[in-house]
Amino acid sequence: MKIITHTDRCISSGMCALSAPEVFDQDDADGRVVVLPAGRHPGARPAAVHAAGLCPAQAIEVCE
Repeated sequence: MKIITHTDRCISSGMCALSAPEVFDQDDADGRVVVLPAGRHPGARPAAVHAAGLCPAQAIEVCE
C-alpha cells in the first residue's frame, strides 16, 4: 500500500487526523496532512481509505 498526499491541495481541515489518527496527523507548522509511520502498514488500509474519502480537498490517495 502506498499513501500519496497532495499537500498543495490540503486545506488543513483535519478530517484525516480525526477519522484515522493511527494513520494521519497534521503538521504543527501549517496543519497540512502528515502520514504517520504506522499508517504505512498494510493493516492501516481501511482507515486510510476511509479518511481519504472524507478529505474535502481530495488531498489523499491510497494506492496498491
